[in-house]
Amino acid sequence: MSVDITRLDSGLTVVTDTMAHLETAALGVWTGVGGRDEKPNEHGISHLLEHMAFKGTTNRSSREIVEEIEAVGGDLNAGTSTETTAYYARVMKADVPLALDVLSDILANPSFVPDELEREKNVIVQEIGAAQDTPDDVVFEHLNELCYPDQPMGRSLLGTAKTLKRFDRDMLRGYLATHYRGPEMVVAAAGSVDHNQVVEEVARRFASFNGEPAPKPQAAMFGQGGSRVVHRELEQAHLTLALEGVPQTDLSLFSLQVFTNTLGGGMSSRLFQEVREKRGLCYSIYAFHAPYTDTGFFGLYTGTDPADAPEMMEVVVDVISDAVETLTEAEVARAKAQMKAGLLMALESCSSRAEQLARHVLAYGRPQTVEELVARIDAVSVESARNAARALMSRSRPAVVALGSGRGLDTAVNFAEGLTTLKAKARLH
Repeated sequence: MSVDITRLDSGLTVVTDTMAHLETAALGVWTGVGGRDEKPNEHGISHLLEHMAFKGTTNRSSREIVEEIEAVGGDLNAGTSTETTAYYARVMKADVPLALDVLSDILANPSFVPDELEREKNVIVQEIGAAQDTPDDVVFEHLNELCYPDQPMGRSLLGTAKTLKRFDRDMLRGYLATHYRGPEMVVAAAGSVDHNQVVEEVARRFASFNGEPAPKPQAAMFGQGGSRVVHRELEQAHLTLALEGVPQTDLSLFSLQVFTNTLGGGMSSRLFQEVREKRGLCYSIYAFHAPYTDTGFFGLYTGTDPADAPEMMEVVVDVISDAVETLTEAEVARAKAQMKAGLLMALESCSSRAEQLARHVLAYGRPQTVEELVARIDAVSVESARNAARALMSRSRPAVVALGSGRGLDTAVNFAEGLTTLKAKARLH
């Protein structure tokens, strides 16, 4: 890797990774603002602002934006998450200046034409409707609410039809001016790029993004756990469970990730082998850990026949409880190999490299090298993974949500609520 980083006087960071053997480049603007930065009357505005970025500027119409990029064979996209919003492009190496010009234009000079705004708000209402028809989305929306009650972290990124209706161009301009500041922004590029050229282009085109750092979001507070059963006529029961994880900078992050992978990270994981392969109770089951700035979210999902929901959750709780104390050297070695392979495979893509650079700068203040990351994975031991798992079990009560029909859902969530109690084993047997 040939990584260079420059911080401009505005506070904006430019970071590049030159991959000389490529003929293309991936680049984008990552901002440290997302759903958790929204006030109650701003619910959904981060996502709407991302949509409106492509709906015209004072220099280009919405059609001209996409035509200019696609005329050179490139593409544009964007995405909003809990803590970040990203706008990115993939182009041939000669068109890097054009991509930076378009990206800076959509952020510095948005027109927010009222007719376009109303149309896009309606598009997002349709997106909300589609999400409500998707059980996986619905069950996790309820789980987030349960884990982060009365907080931005617990609200859907999409907003609601009611909150969207209130947004106008002045609110969008105000939110953009408040949160899109140089110290909170990273321009990252990877592939066939020249660092000095990118710095020169960014310094000129993004000069308006300066000022003091944006206000910090409300600190996340993981809730008291508990359960929720959402009744809906569905073929399957959708079961989710969450525990408070660890933040991005926590020293135990990689150990917890290894435990999570051995538990439910692939076809060789304990949950997949026990629940699907041995018992045939489900088609899909997985566990994951999502780290944030000041908290973490350990989650588990599966779907099963409503009549099998109690047995499913009983087995899940049993497998988790057992894994905490019986994790083996072979399992840890396998999880570490999977993590290293995933890391190195991702680095073969310039898009993945650019995204990783930006996320590292936002989280750690600098890019972490491959050697550093591999060393952190290699440092995980059976004992450190077990300790991370024990800490996970003691940090919070589980939050459990079941979505579907049938009387077995209440029994299922009761099993799950006993996961972190000392009497969990006794209740199960």
